[in-house]
Amino acid sequence: MRPFFGIIAVIVLIFAALGIGAAVLFPSSWNTKKNAEARQTRIVIPQPPGPETGAWENQAERMARENQMNLKIPLEDGEILVTILNDDFDGDLQDEQIAAYRNLLELESPLYLTYIDYDEKIRAYRRFWSAPTAATRPGTVSLYTQDLIGDRSLCVLLSGMNGLGEHTLTIFRKSPQTREPPLQEEESQLFTKIGELRIDGSISVRETERSQAYQLGMAKGASFSILAYGRDYDSSNIMDQVEITYTYNVVNGLYEQSRVTPVPGTQIEQRRLRELLGNPGAFEEFITGLWYYVSPQGTIDSRQYIYFDPPNREIIFYGDETQQVFTWQNSSATRYGLYVSSQNISVTTLRRSIDLELESLDSIKVRVVEDVRLKLGVNTVWDGSYRKAGPMENRTAKPSGNGAYIDAVYDGSIGKIRFYPDGNYEFYARDAFRQGKYSFFSLEGRELLELRSTDPRVGGLSRDRETYVVESPPVPEGEEDKAGPRKTMTLLRVRLGARGIQELHEGTISLTLANE
Repeated sequence: MRPFFGIIAVIVLIFAALGIGAAVLFPSSWNTKKNAEARQTRIVIPQPPGPETGAWENQAERMARENQMNLKIPLEDGEILVTILNDDFDGDLQDEQIAAYRNLLELESPLYLTYIDYDEKIRAYRRFWSAPTAATRPGTVSLYTQDLIGDRSLCVLLSGMNGLGEHTLTIFRKSPQTREPPLQEEESQLFTKIGELRIDGSISVRETERSQAYQLGMAKGASFSILAYGRDYDSSNIMDQVEITYTYNVVNGLYEQSRVTPVPGTQIEQRRLRELLGNPGAFEEFITGLWYYVSPQGTIDSRQYIYFDPPNREIIFYGDETQQVFTWQNSSATRYGLYVSSQNISVTTLRRSIDLELESLDSIKVRVVEDVRLKLGVNTVWDGSYRKAGPMENRTAKPSGNGAYIDAVYDGSIGKIRFYPDGNYEFYARDAFRQGKYSFFSLEGRELLELRSTDPRVGGLSRDRETYVVESPPVPEGEEDKAGPRKTMTLLRVRLGARGIQELHEGTISLTLANE
């Protein structure tokens, strides 16, 4: 029997050695937790590029925005998320969230704010506070935090518009708390409303310079005041406004009205005012084109301008030799003009809200609210008055005398170009093919041609434009009324800027009408 038990013992030892070897060589197969994690499926929701996300949004930008708009807890039935702030708001080295949402189950629902923090008792995130604001239109909202009072307390500001077309600003101040989340009965006191404004004009925070001692955390700083602009109902001129100043009252902890200052406006013909104000489409048509900055001293700064392009839903900012292109997302009519929400086409997490007010029939006032600026507390460089570029009679682009569209084929050294009467074109060369939209128009007394090619990456037109000055020989006397496209034309590449038409000093392109 002993030899038999000896054989059994040897077999057991061999299997044990094999098991130990397998555990050493293949440790992951014995770790069920890691296996479970490895088998977790990543759910990817396809999101085609569009006006909301930006056609040029790359994967990194998309992931950053998705992470930024990711709530730590689900909302209730009927609640729709509008925007989120993620930050360490209470100094516990852990991110909290302040979210704005609306409730679709409520009629004329205001936008709500809620504070989401980690609860050590239940070991999960939950809401600790919620409250309504004065805004009701989600597309006009800007949510940010700022030390308004100067004591380094957290103030949450939500600006936006309501159903009456008024600008609103609701301000909540976070109550002094320990780093531990508040108890259930104290939750209503987590944030205190210190101001709520509604006005038919605009609202802005006037930041004042604070001392170096404040910057170093050694002393308190001066509180910021709030300026609101609305109609002067004591005046017969609809363009006259009043500037209402609100300052912080340390006694009751509220922002209160402290001063009212009349702001005279220009006299504008009432019929034209009724056409522009309160009509988003008419005002968009009015601002279409190039506007250059006018300094407080009245001088023109041609190095800074804004180009509004409502038909193509774009806004181009140019300053400090840098061009920024924003997608025009939506606009709302105000008493004095238009409130526009936009998104940068390159950095999609960068958003701008633009308040446009009519100053005169050739000037507007611009106030820009930028998400990044609000978090950093830096004054925007785009605020101020702007005037339309070019002489009064040439400030709007018009179809050329030959019409915006033609039906013809032209040959040239660069290839063949086919113009269709519906505004489409096709370009053929030896090793290239292009198609897109074109338009002939007049500006500053000169005829121009604009080409916009189709970009297959975005499934639509490219954001880049090619603009050419069109030159053609004069029509012989007596043949002005003869129909048909011109026999020859020369194209010279140019750029439209604050100084008008600027040549790029490239070679000319000669085109000759082809016989099909």
